[in-house]
Amino acid sequence: MLVLRVVAGLVIAYAALAALAWLFQDRLAFPAPRAPLPDVSRIGADRVEPLRLTMKDGTPLAGWLLRSTATRGHAGSRSGLLWFYGNGENIAAIWPVLKEFQPPGVDLLVVDYPGYGASGGRATEERVYEAADLAYDAMAARVDPNRIFVYGRSLGSAVATHIAATHAVRGLILESPFTNARDMGRRHYAFLPPFLLRLRLDNLTQISRTHCPVLVFHGTADRLVPIEMGRAVANAAPGPVEFVAIAGSDHNETYEIGGQAYREKMWEFVRTAGTGDEGRGRSTK
Repeated sequence: MLVLRVVAGLVIAYAALAALAWLFQDRLAFPAPRAPLPDVSRIGADRVEPLRLTMKDGTPLAGWLLRSTATRGHAGSRSGLLWFYGNGENIAAIWPVLKEFQPPGVDLLVVDYPGYGASGGRATEERVYEAADLAYDAMAARVDPNRIFVYGRSLGSAVATHIAATHAVRGLILESPFTNARDMGRRHYAFLPPFLLRLRLDNLTQISRTHCPVLVFHGTADRLVPIEMGRAVANAAPGPVEFVAIAGSDHNETYEIGGQAYREKMWEFVRTAGTGDEGRGRSTK
């Protein structure tokens, strides 16, 4: 009798855990840290244009357009970089990275996802993609639409591949990309049945639909998203792709460990992608 009670208790506890995982998976995937936009004086008021975008349900989104100090000419002649950050970040947390990694001569646009940073609402996969589409439209109105690049880190890699698969982009840069939500679930939540998962976040499928050069960075010591996933995403790209391994880097150390070499490789890619100078075929480092 006692054994039956113990088994019944374990079954009930497991069912409750599974129900919580089904109900709150969006919150696990999108923890949505809040923070106001930073003071523009930290970069320079003449370089930062605060943006306010509105989703179809009226949700306000906050963003920054960082104008390049090297940019010259009218909007139709400029290049732009859309930046999509990881799931635990926001503009307030990453503005020093944006300032350091912004390519010369390129305007950079970043928007807080719904529920993140200074944006309203709450995040779901579909709403994050909608916010990304609005960011693309805002960038396309400010620069040459044929010279838009997209960068995505970790969770942001799925947002970036969505944009590259559904819009015209000059090049796609990914950092620490995972294959899809199902593979990540199997890796980190193997005790839960896979049918509970509603999220797709499918980098493998999305990148197979792109038609632009791709650059992928991944830390060799990444314990959250193993480097094998990054290689799989790179291998699924149909066009020219280069894979750069950042030796010794865990998931959140790539900017620090990659340092100047990371930054210069990104800048080189933005400078040459689509010109015929970025090389052909596949390269792995």
